[in-house]
Amino acid sequence: MVTRGFTGRPQPPDTAKRLAPGQHLTSDFPVLSAGPTPRVNLETWTFTLKVGPKPVAKWNWAEFNVLPQTEIKRDIHCVTTWSKFDTVWRGVTVDDILEAAGVDAPTQFMLAHSFDDYSTNVPTADLIGGKGMVATHFGGKPLTSDHGGPARLLVPHLYFWKSAKWVNALQFTETDTAGFWELRGYHMYGDPFREQRYTGDP
Repeated sequence: MVTRGFTGRPQPPDTAKRLAPGQHLTSDFPVLSAGPTPRVNLETWTFTLKVGPKPVAKWNWAEFNVLPQTEIKRDIHCVTTWSKFDTVWRGVTVDDILEAAGVDAPTQFMLAHSFDDYSTNVPTADLIGGKGMVATHFGGKPLTSDHGGPARLLVPHLYFWKSAKWVNALQFTETDTAGFWELRGYHMYGDPFREQRYTGDP
């Protein structure tokens, strides 16, 4: 019988502080998706910023890649219990996307939309102030399709399902609108350090 008190080998202090509860550390980068991996053509790729249903800015691949680039190193935590430390990403922060669009955040909530019709909700406050980006590179190389390339949302302080793969739009919404996994029982916020995995978790 396994109980919460049986946790296996103790982690080094630095690792234990960084590892979210219920997680195990991996050196791999597992590939998990809600459906088949789409093959996105860069010649037709677009990214749209919306306020409600209204598009307020749109970029093609070449235009998006001349926006300011930022590189960050972050730990990531998947709801399926793996965590990976010191992952390095490069892309365009949500702050720079809003600045390029000439838009101040008009609502407290956003929905991320993807090429495979996936969506996930994230509070605006968790995307601005350097907290979120649309990443195009991982480990110094272009993001592969399996890991959400050519571009994915990156919100590393939340469970990784919030970092929508194959992202093609961010939409400001008036209400906290559930996305794909949230409609299927996942937590509306998803803080790994509070173990907010499922609806009803505190």
